[in-house]
Amino acid sequence: MSTATRRFPLTDWTVVVPVVALLALVFSWGRDLPGFAVALVALCLCGAVLAAVHHAEVVAHRVGEPFGSLVLAVAVTVIEVALIVTLMADGGDKTASLARDTVFAAVMITCNGIVGLSLLVGALRNRVAVFNPEGSGAALATVATLAVLSLVLPTFTTSKPGPEFSTAQLTFAAVASLALYGLFIAVQTVRHRDYFLPVDTGSAAKPAAGAPDGDAGDDGGDGDGEHAAPPTSRAALVSLGLLLVALVAVVGDAKAVSPAIEAGVAKAGLPNAVVGVIIALLVLAPETLAAVRAARRDRVQTSLNLGYGSAIASIGLTIPAIALATIWLSGPLLLGLGPIHMVLLALTVVVSALTIAPGRATLLQGGVHLVLLAAYLFLAVSP
Repeated sequence: MSTATRRFPLTDWTVVVPVVALLALVFSWGRDLPGFAVALVALCLCGAVLAAVHHAEVVAHRVGEPFGSLVLAVAVTVIEVALIVTLMADGGDKTASLARDTVFAAVMITCNGIVGLSLLVGALRNRVAVFNPEGSGAALATVATLAVLSLVLPTFTTSKPGPEFSTAQLTFAAVASLALYGLFIAVQTVRHRDYFLPVDTGSAAKPAAGAPDGDAGDDGGDGDGEHAAPPTSRAALVSLGLLLVALVAVVGDAKAVSPAIEAGVAKAGLPNAVVGVIIALLVLAPETLAAVRAARRDRVQTSLNLGYGSAIASIGLTIPAIALATIWLSGPLLLGLGPIHMVLLALTVVVSALTIAPGRATLLQGGVHLVLLAAYLFLAVSP
């Protein structure tokens, strides 16, 4: 029986794991955990990630593309924003750069990690990964604009000392981010929905004559999902509820283990920004797994929708939320990137534009994006 159409018995792991992970969050919240408890919470976190991917795919199959790829991206981002605001409220001045570090980490992980890994998997399967340059190019342009307005300009404005916006500038950035996000969603789901639908690779990505066709026709056990009947409305609603439970557990358990991560980072003598990178990697794990699984099904466009859509949601929702939160949050809000990160952002935008323009990508493009992600992670550890 396919994943999309089956029922959810109470003993199914996709039901049990999110509930157990949520219980782990309840019992660990606000407590100093010993080592074995941290390990158990981390195990629950990994299980919640896998369950979130499963339920996101069920919901996506029900609503269809491109709406399906929005479900996981928006859900994760909303909870991520709540996590950032919570940590900033508790951390004082030492979390002044948390929003910047988290958002930039999300941009680099999505635009280089998710996109690069998806292109690599798609190209390994069909030699050439095919997608819609119109939709992906529009998404990339939105990401670049949001990133520059929110993360680059604060470094150069002069109304306040340091990489900060004044109140008026932050308000403008928040309104502009929210407006761009809303416009992108309208274009993606209504006005030009066809630009964001998966491309038929039946003729475009066939292996060259005489070349091995790899696992063509084999979906690694996942192939029935694309052609099976959509799940019922009831099954989709159950999956939506379990998806939200799993995502709350992912973010909450990530916060529960973050003190242990912070202690380990400090003990290793690494920069404090590494904590934000680790948390971002954990929070974005469901989207990464979902994107890779879509690429294995020859739906690279869905993977790109997840990657760029997550980056757009991360900036477009986080900046307005942080701007609103500054009403009661004390301390500075550092948004401007440093020189190293600005160089990496510029290189990411240029390389992404060259990747998206042809509408086709090979192993090389996927590898280039993954090298950019590796450079970001290395420089986060050794700036």
